[in-house]
Order: sequence, then structure tokens, then C-alpha cells
Amino acid sequence: MTATASRTLVDRPGEQAARSQHPGPIRIGVGGPVGAGKTQLIERITRALSREISMAAVTNDIYTIEDAKILAAQGILPVDRIVGLETGGCPHTAIREDTSMNEAAIAELVERHPDLEVVFVESGGDNLSATFSPELVDFSIYVIDVAQGEKIPRKAGQGMIKSDLFVINKTDLAPHVGADLAVMEADSKVFRGDRPFCFTNLKTDEGLDHVIEWLRHDVLMTDLES
Repeated sequence: MTATASRTLVDRPGEQAARSQHPGPIRIGVGGPVGAGKTQLIERITRALSREISMAAVTNDIYTIEDAKILAAQGILPVDRIVGLETGGCPHTAIREDTSMNEAAIAELVERHPDLEVVFVESGGDNLSATFSPELVDFSIYVIDVAQGEKIPRKAGQGMIKSDLFVINKTDLAPHVGADLAVMEADSKVFRGDRPFCFTNLKTDEGLDHVIEWLRHDVLMTDLES
């Protein structure tokens, strides 16, 4: 197995019922440590699906709106479909304990674009225990990167355990940091159980197809449409 090989979804559950509990668009939280590839993942997803569905994004940063600027610079989502929030303090607070800022941002996006089908909510970079409030999002993706170390999946933080999709990004860096992808896969299988996970190298889009497959099958359920 090469470090850059794209990996298939592992142990994906069978039919997962769509569980949107909010009126309006489906809300997908994207969490993970700083630099893991959260913003890049949203950019790649919106690029791949921009002709199929109506999307928008809310980004959370502590004292800047840098991630919102990065998304806007890519030119896939128009600037009026991106809201950047400066949360201050601990970034996980705005996605779990007090989600009012994010709720207001989503409402603003829906008012601007009543046709919205999906809104991504990107958390500020945080620790392995950060999770989204079920009152804020319908589904969540948790992203780590290989450069953080082979042992990260073994730590099994709540973000990795409870997310609907777990993504291990930057597989191309494995040989440079001495990480064994087979070990990371084995450890992920232990704590993920029947929940899906995949490996990606978003720099070259390797493995992105598995993320898109999960979105279509488990979130949008487009493969059930006649």
C-alpha cells in the first residue's frame, strides 16, 4: 500500500435514514484540529457538487475570518453564500454549548438563498474531543491528518468516535513522518465500529470520491431517487 493510495470507505453501515431535524437545508458539521484540512474538504466538496445542489458555508474562527476568506478566494461558493464568524474563546463552545451565532448565520444564509439544500458548518480548529451539538447539525465529519502521528486514531477522541464520517487526510505525508496507514486503519476500525471512515489526499483529490459517495448515499440519499 502506497501512502498516496486512495482508500475505500470501511465498514459503511447499510441504509442510513436521512435525519434532518431542522427546517430548511441539511446541516453538516466539519470538525478537526487546526490544519487537518477542514476548509480544503469543504472547498473540494462544493467544487465537486456545485452543479448538482445548492450549498453554503459557515466558518468558525477564534479571532479572524481567515477560513471564510480562503473559501471565498477559491471562487466556488459566491461570497454571499459564505459567513465567517469570530467566536472568541474556545472554538468548541460555538458549536456545542452556545450555538446561537451559528444558528443566526444559517438563518441569514437561508434568507439570502431560500433554495439552499446543504449548509456546511466548519468548526474552529480544536482538540480531539470536540463534537457538534445535535441541535446545530444533522451530520458531522471529523478530519485529522497523517502528519499528526500514527497514534492519533488510537486516542479515539469523541470527535473521531461520534462523527458520521471520519476522514484521515494527507496520506502523502505518511512516509515523511513515519506513519503506517495500515496501523491507522486497524486502529480506526476498532473505535469506529460500523461507522464509515476513509483516507484522503485532498491536495490531489485522492479519496474524495469516497466522501462524495457518503454524502450522496447517507446524507442526500440521491441514489434512492428514481
